[in-house]
Amino acid sequence: MKAIKKTTNRRNFLLAAGLGGAGVAAAVVARAPNAPAKLAGAEAAQPTSYHASEHVKKYYKTTEV
Repeated sequence: MKAIKKTTNRRNFLLAAGLGGAGVAAAVVARAPNAPAKLAGAEAAQPTSYHASEHVKKYYKTTEV
């Protein structure tokens, strides 16, 4: 009988995908401390003349839990 050659392509792919996902997660966590500063800047850029109209207020009422 001939020896059956096992292929590990699928196993290597899953390993690489897992390591790639971990790398992406690490990159996101590394950038997280800068996110609140950008968010505060975005809030400051909002126009101060905004007012909620009646249909917006009705929508807000429908989202209350």
